[in-house]
Amino acid sequence: MTALAYVGLGSNLGDRLATLRAAIEELRAGAIPATELLRCSPVFETRPLGPSLHPFLNAAVELRTELAPEDLLTELLALEARHGRTRRERWEARTLDLDLLVMTEDGRSRQVDTDRLVLPHPELARRDFVLAPLAALRPDLRPGGGATAAELLAALPPADRTILAHDGPPLC
Repeated sequence: MTALAYVGLGSNLGDRLATLRAAIEELRAGAIPATELLRCSPVFETRPLGPSLHPFLNAAVELRTELAPEDLLTELLALEARHGRTRRERWEARTLDLDLLVMTEDGRSRQVDTDRLVLPHPELARRDFVLAPLAALRPDLRPGGGATAAELLAALPPADRTILAHDGPPLC
């Protein structure tokens, strides 16, 4: 079955914007089987969570895919690895971070809860660096079936905000 997948992109090591653009180009070129890049959000610069000291660039993309959620996750992790991503500790600095945030089928948010993957992403509603790009793509997207991405973003308290700057046009 065809689904829409929303993926968060982040980078806070090296040439962050070049890394995000390279990942977008791979997605556009069909790096993930049975998956098409539809749209990209603008880029947002954000302060990091956890121990990392370097600011992130964050964005989101909308994909059309025939892949099952866990198969898409496997492909996203492989794309991260091609860009030098290593996973040693939570919230460490990274060249590329790709998070599968939401998948929808027939306009409804798909629920997944396995050892490898939880959809919608369990931290999504508390992270402006995810919600702002999602709201830029699809303000009406209902990640968990309730509030929209735009409503969730508007409801975040100022103390939970991480966005430092918003950088112009969409990545693609």
